[in-house]
Amino acid sequence: MTGVKKIINPGKRLLSEIAKRGMTQSELAIRTGVSSKHISTIVNGNKEISVSFARKLDIALGDKSGTWAAYQTEYDAYMAEIEEKNGITEEETAIFKRMKDIVDYLIGMNIMHNNCNIPEKIIQLRKILCVTSLTVIPKITYNAAYRAQIKTSTNIDPYILFAWQRLCEIQTEEAKIDNSFDSKKLDDSIPKIKKQMFEQDPNMMVENLKTIFAECGVAFDVVHHFRGAPVQGFIKKSDNGRVILCLTIRGKAADRFWFSLFHEVGHLLNGDLSTRFVDFDTVRSEMEDNADSFARDTLINPEHYKKMLETGNYHDLAYIKRFAEYEGVPHWVVIGRLHRDEWLDWSYFAHEIPKFEWVDD
Repeated sequence: MTGVKKIINPGKRLLSEIAKRGMTQSELAIRTGVSSKHISTIVNGNKEISVSFARKLDIALGDKSGTWAAYQTEYDAYMAEIEEKNGITEEETAIFKRMKDIVDYLIGMNIMHNNCNIPEKIIQLRKILCVTSLTVIPKITYNAAYRAQIKTSTNIDPYILFAWQRLCEIQTEEAKIDNSFDSKKLDDSIPKIKKQMFEQDPNMMVENLKTIFAECGVAFDVVHHFRGAPVQGFIKKSDNGRVILCLTIRGKAADRFWFSLFHEVGHLLNGDLSTRFVDFDTVRSEMEDNADSFARDTLINPEHYKKMLETGNYHDLAYIKRFAEYEGVPHWVVIGRLHRDEWLDWSYFAHEIPKFEWVDD
């Protein structure tokens, strides 16, 4: 039986051919008179082989004249056929290009592979996002609040937001959750969660939080932030009863991270759980106000906080530290609260608030 000829990306073929010859990319760059970056972009599938460079490759690799130009022509024809068969339109290609940051991240995480051209990458991205075309994404909305927010906000890109939600699902797929969501157990676990504020290693802190949340039937993770998705959290209830809780913050301040975390926990304990719940930074409602109140009161006892303000000593760092120790929280939690409530200017004691370097801008 005659097999179907396999069409290989010229960049991938080039990488294989120089490996067979025991040649490095740097050596090939010298032999062909181009930069190492030029070679790298070709072997990674991000640049086509031009006619002039194809001639140089024929000479440098000892191949018959026209060999590498033929490889590129054959591949271009194949990709045109693929594009036509899969209905990839100019509109979808434009959408793909505006999702560059997401695509680059997926490639860096080895969720997508890079040794291919745009049509192949679009097909990969479709499979990852579980859609037959990227163009249908704005039509997939989950609730009225979600639709209203993406319609009225100029900062939200529906394609980026959709992909970010899918990334949350991907990152929590491997979480070992044996039980369905247990709100009482989560409420009882708050003291254990608060203890993690004192963990010096942010990565260990997140791993510990994953373990604590898993015991409550919650798959937790911190997900990369992307411009176009101005959200602070994502909650999803699965068919098996478990819950996904993902957090992202657009800065590195530790106090902001912890306030956002307890805000999302507040949503869970307040019963704000639908199939999917996207928590936008800019949305205000009674539900959001209740989650904010939960976060504030969980971190610092409201009566104690009121008395501290009445003393007027909150400009004294030593006093803040004593108060924080009494509350069982790091002193920077108190400083962050004073900043948000505008009792202190944002410049006061800002250097005391740790920065989480694992959080992506």
